[in-house]
Formats: sequence, structure tokens, C-alpha cells
Amino acid sequence: MFTGIIESVGHLRKVERRGDDIRLTVASGKLDLSDVKLGDSIATNGVCLTVVELMSDGYVADISAETVSLTGFSHYQVGKAVNLEKAVTPTTRLGGHMVSGHVDGIAHVDDRQFRGQAIEFWLSPPPELGRYIAHKGSITIDGVSLTVNEVQGHKFRLTIVPHTAGETTLVDLKAGDSVNIEVDLIARHLERLMSYGSQAQDSKPKSEVTMELLARSGFLR
Repeated sequence: MFTGIIESVGHLRKVERRGDDIRLTVASGKLDLSDVKLGDSIATNGVCLTVVELMSDGYVADISAETVSLTGFSHYQVGKAVNLEKAVTPTTRLGGHMVSGHVDGIAHVDDRQFRGQAIEFWLSPPPELGRYIAHKGSITIDGVSLTVNEVQGHKFRLTIVPHTAGETTLVDLKAGDSVNIEVDLIARHLERLMSYGSQAQDSKPKSEVTMELLARSGFLR
């Protein structure tokens, strides 16, 4: 699990296509790798990746075909800047929100404007994800935990304060760009819980035992 609080901006040193899969070599910038070992997870632009090779200034990770199809990694090139965050530990402060690192799809940046010193973005996610995006709810954009400031249909607006912009790749986003998006984890689980309960209720065989039948049979007075 992650928090969406970015620890470093790295860049892609190597992008190796392996059929439908991709092997990445990531230069990790200022990310502290002293406590990272093989098999650990590092969120890379919001995607939970497993470290398969470790270097003093970076790591190597594999991306499956399914993940490639749901994220922007299919068109990433060498030199691409990426947001990095190590997986949380029991002592990590949860400064953002619960982030799984399992990207739901790609959103497109429709507009970028300045409002005071902050940057405002309007984004369009895949329409089927719109129901999970709520005003003042949480959302993850390229691994960054953000608050939704406005919703219009399935589109939504974000306000990026200068500190967040300067510590992430969001400062370079412009209209026409695409970003990895992960919707709120709780919203997804709540929908599943409610839909499953409804389906289970509908699938139960209807009982022919009624209050009237019980009364006629002498079980009720």
C-alpha cells in the first residue's frame, strides 16, 4: 500500500519491450534505497512495481501486459520523469490516502490554468470511472494523492498547490497530456459490497412459507 505522498522524482533510464510486457530501469533520484530489497514494491507514476534488480541509484522492474494496457507505460520513452514512492510500513505516516498502486485507467488533461499561485487542471477519465469520483473525495494522479475540487459529469477539477507541483511531475502537465488514475479504494469496495449483497438477495430461493400459512397450521395464534 502507498499514501500518494511522492518521495522523489526519478526518470526512465531504459525501456525494454518483451512481447506485450515491459522491463523498466528507473533512475531513482533522491529516493532512499538503503532499506529496499529485492521483491519490495515501489510505486512508479502510481503503478505498484516489484523490484527485480537493485542498483545504488535505481532499480529494475517488470510490467505485465495487463498493466501496460491500463496505464501510460505503453508510450513512455527513455528520459520520462516519474513520481516515486516506496510502500508504506507500520510506522509510516498516512499523509495522503490509501493507494493500492493498481491503476484503473488513463485520464486526459483537458485544461490547465493558474489561479493565484496554484495550478488548476480539468481532467476527463474513462466514463465508467466517473461514478467513483466525488467532490472533496480523494483520487490518485500519476501516484500523487489529490483532492477533487469540482465535478461536472464524469469530468473533474484539481487544484495543485506550489509545493506539490514542485515536488512531483504535475508541474509539467499540460492540456493534451494523459495521466495514470486510481480512484478511491473505499468507493470501489463499497460498490462491490452493495452490488454483491443485492445480487445475493435476488438469488435466494423464494420461500413459500407465509404468515397466513403458519397461522392456518396452528403455529401462530
